[in-house]
Amino acid sequence: MTVPPALDPEIITRVDNGVGRITLNRPKAIHALNRSMCEAMIAALLAWRDDAAVKSVLIDHAGERGFCAGGDIRMIADSGAGDGVDAKAFFLSEYRLNDLMFGYAKPITAIVDGIVMGGGVGISEPADVRIATERTTYAMPETGIGLYPEVGGGWFLPRLPGQTGVWIGLTGARLKAADTVALGIHTHFVPSEAVEALKTDLLAEAADPAAVAARHGRDAGPAPLLTRREAIDRLFAFDTVEEIFAALEADGSDWALAQLATLKTKSPTSLKVTLRHIREGAKAASFSDNMAVEYAVSGRIGATHDFQEGVRAVIVDKDNAPRWSPADLSGVTQATLDALFAPLADNEKWTPLA
Repeated sequence: MTVPPALDPEIITRVDNGVGRITLNRPKAIHALNRSMCEAMIAALLAWRDDAAVKSVLIDHAGERGFCAGGDIRMIADSGAGDGVDAKAFFLSEYRLNDLMFGYAKPITAIVDGIVMGGGVGISEPADVRIATERTTYAMPETGIGLYPEVGGGWFLPRLPGQTGVWIGLTGARLKAADTVALGIHTHFVPSEAVEALKTDLLAEAADPAAVAARHGRDAGPAPLLTRREAIDRLFAFDTVEEIFAALEADGSDWALAQLATLKTKSPTSLKVTLRHIREGAKAASFSDNMAVEYAVSGRIGATHDFQEGVRAVIVDKDNAPRWSPADLSGVTQATLDALFAPLADNEKWTPLA
């Protein structure tokens, strides 16, 4: 008996005129990543890596709601409440995908038209050409659900200008294209109405997507964040979250107090994990080394009270009233952080794909 192909696969892969194409196809979930999606992308990228007929790779998405809203947070929480096996398997595949993309020998283009958060950042930031549109909304909002900015956040955030990566990671700030292009998060701005023409040209000039993007790129407009750079670089330059809180309070400006108010809604544990991860990630010897650290931390944090509570408050009950524990920064000890960041045993460590 012939088995019919799966209807509406969550990842569509094909080669089109020398371009390996990956289309995210889970629009109702804003293409939130699960393990099978990551494995499908890995399989395609491995198949194309040594295929001389494939000159470059293009990642886009179906529908208009967004590029990718993150990972399958509900599954991670459910798994973390138990033995954690499924969550760790997902992180293993997801981080191997991130790492494979980061070191890929052929140029990758990601068209980030709409929402891009969490796991979506992980599959777009490693791309060589990163296209934003006026519909793009970028964020790493993990501290609001008891998590931390992983999927390569420990590598990318500290390498943004000044202290902007610290500010983004701690506050979960949402940025539009003018700011993301100004910071280098995205390489080009292309109006959404011009994306199809861009894709047509990418397929006509498969070997040089950067040149195509440069031709299609437009001015994203003034970046509001640039007016805040001095304050961000001054107030977020510290190595403890307590010092950042104190600096914001002492500054006293409306903007600084607004940032402080935002930070006080986040998980205190997540804030401290995030700042440590960004500071240590700045010194990481390689992207793979950073991903190994993230695999260790992520495999543990799913079982913590704050992650379970954050998912309950934001995703399950949607009351947006998480009860963090510890409830303030003073309760988050160095021992707690050291335990989360402790290296894994040799037989449990994350390893990149060969």
